[in-house]
Amino acid sequence: MAMDMERGLFITVIGASDCSAEETRLAEEVGRELARRGVTLICGGLEGVMEAACRGAASQGGVTIGILPGNSRKDANAYVQIPIVTGMGYSRNAIVAKSGQAVIAIGGSYGTLSEIAYALQSGTPVIGLGTWSLARGGVTESSIIVALNPADAVEKALGLIRRG
Repeated sequence: MAMDMERGLFITVIGASDCSAEETRLAEEVGRELARRGVTLICGGLEGVMEAACRGAASQGGVTIGILPGNSRKDANAYVQIPIVTGMGYSRNAIVAKSGQAVIAIGGSYGTLSEIAYALQSGTPVIGLGTWSLARGGVTESSIIVALNPADAVEKALGLIRRG
């Protein structure tokens, strides 16, 4: 069964606190896909994409971890099962990005962009769903792997983790 095979894996889902209805839908489905496979979901623990992903995971019995910027567990969205309080503000983005074995970015603002940079710098694969694209010297970079839909994003993330 695929679920047993994926146990012990951690995938980070990143995106903006203030997101569109479509980004909310995508994030919730990513959360469901991760939980169906037994993957632990890590996020920044707040609202928007983070809450939607956690809601999706929780609906399928998945485990959710929220790495919070503030000083209180009460800041976590209702679907975070394991809140980690950092008191670090945006500096916690490094922890969010580096805690997963792969990162799925959905939409996002500058906080998401910083998490993408932390992940890429540390060699963690980043899969994008309607998120940032990068260019260096005017040439488009392919470091963010584009996914067609939530299932494709999860499949690509798991494939990259398996390959090491």
